[in-house]
Amino acid sequence: MKQLDLQVVQQARNWLQQGHAVWLCTVLSTFGSAPRAPGAMLVALPSGESCGSLSGGCVEEDFLERVQRSAFAPCNQIVRYGEGGLTPTRALPCGGVLDVLVEYLQPGEATLRMLGQVEQALGGGELLVREVPLGEGASRCRPGSMSDAKVQRSAEQVSIRVGAVLRVVLAGWSPVAEFCAGFAVALGYEVIVCDPRAEAIAEMSVAGVQAIEILPARFLAEQGAHAATAILALTHDPRLDDPTLIEAVRTEAFYIGAMGSLRTSGKRLERLARLGGLKPEELARIHAPIGLQLGSKSPAEIALATLADVLRVANGIDRGAL
Repeated sequence: MKQLDLQVVQQARNWLQQGHAVWLCTVLSTFGSAPRAPGAMLVALPSGESCGSLSGGCVEEDFLERVQRSAFAPCNQIVRYGEGGLTPTRALPCGGVLDVLVEYLQPGEATLRMLGQVEQALGGGELLVREVPLGEGASRCRPGSMSDAKVQRSAEQVSIRVGAVLRVVLAGWSPVAEFCAGFAVALGYEVIVCDPRAEAIAEMSVAGVQAIEILPARFLAEQGAHAATAILALTHDPRLDDPTLIEAVRTEAFYIGAMGSLRTSGKRLERLARLGGLKPEELARIHAPIGLQLGSKSPAEIALATLADVLRVANGIDRGAL
């Protein structure tokens, strides 16, 4: 099944190609309880027909009713649902608050080109940052990276990072990898496990995980990794981990990590430089020791620290800001 936001963009393009103006909405921020994260999208016709979701239902009904009675000015604007927001529906049933970017898009080549770029990014192409001026004016796309914040706001414009669903590639199956897989699936990530051992693949029991009986390094060499990919080496076996890391730094992956103590990690990086020929800037891309330093000991704790650090980088948060 296509990710919902990709369906939204494709539907928006279809309606625009048919000559209809559309309202394109993007969740910018949430406070308290909110079922969809920043970046979630919905598109609607002035008639109220829609595709996508902003909140799982408690906002959409009110928004579409307002669209049908032309309650919004035909320009780019931010509206708030919840306490302090649109009246008379100030309070959401869940008690949360949503800030939503509402854009009015009219048919035209520039709009279709912009949405085509967004569709390509959501499908696994390069990461983009979509810059939307508030008030009048057309949005534009520029190249982005995982170091860009997911959403940035100023008085003049909103910037939104756009890209594929985050992917986690687990290089080898282990107790830590098992917990990482479960956490990543719960976060909505695409999860791929690569392990050449048939018996390890047979042990896997985490729903929603794609298991491939292959050397992780070979998988990366053949398939590569797009810029929304995290590659995690979690076996403590240099026969698996070292080739994986050598191939990983050749990809666009936004996070590359290897499990091990500070001492083990130091030896690994020295070995990768000496035997693998990795340059200092390539070694600097490897998070070793992996994850946030939380004093983790058990496999579940290590996995939690690992996925927390992946999430930190994915959300464009500098470690020094924690």
